[in-house]
Amino acid sequence: MLKLIHITKTFNPGTVNAKTALEDLSLHVRPGDFVTIIGANGAGKSTLFNAISGTFFTDSGRILLDGKDITLTVEHKRARNIGRLFQDPMLGSAPGMTIEENLALAAGHGGWLSAVSRADKALFREKLALLKMGLEDRMTQPVGLLSGGQRQALTLMMATFNPPKLLLLDEHTAALDPATAEKVLEITKDIVKNEGLTCLMVTHNMQSALELGNRTLMMHAGRIIFDAAGEAREKLTVTDLMALFKEAAGSSLNNDRMLLSE
Repeated sequence: MLKLIHITKTFNPGTVNAKTALEDLSLHVRPGDFVTIIGANGAGKSTLFNAISGTFFTDSGRILLDGKDITLTVEHKRARNIGRLFQDPMLGSAPGMTIEENLALAAGHGGWLSAVSRADKALFREKLALLKMGLEDRMTQPVGLLSGGQRQALTLMMATFNPPKLLLLDEHTAALDPATAEKVLEITKDIVKNEGLTCLMVTHNMQSALELGNRTLMMHAGRIIFDAAGEAREKLTVTDLMALFKEAAGSSLNNDRMLLSE
């Protein structure tokens, strides 16, 4: 479904500030996989997502999505098949537009200053009710007035309204309080399951990384140093992950956010 074949990316090459963010990285994600990705700051997690979504072109290697080579496909064209959520709830929706206008834009049925049909409104209300946040009764309210959790849930719905081939979740609950983050994660699990999506999710929470989805990757220095699925993953604990990191990376994990999320 998604194949990354020996991709490499170095920023500021040939200078004293040169930084290899992805190093000869290969990955094969099967249709329907829900992959959680962990790693310390600077491991290359967000850079990996940027490479997949086309924020920049890699220096070498190939990227295939559903059998099609998208290595040199520009970002806005990849976005037709790749949905993405960021850590910041303010990204991914238009604050000055209403909830129904944002959804109309996501559905491809119009948007700001465009008429929203009665059928569209009924569909939007039905989908919003599934979030269990009361947004179905606030469809004419500007998105900028929503809380962070409400806005992130709405953005998730927008990103999956027309189910993408691949969904990228880049620590999409990290900026939320624990209770709201848990609710958004539940919504995430429901949408991924109900739509049968292929999903990659970066998280700093090591316990969530083992409980969500069907596969866990660990990154370090631009490489994947550990890949667990099936029975081997089911037996893992957070302590095991930390030991595996030390064994593969040659040093102990030193990341407060991850260690506090045990």
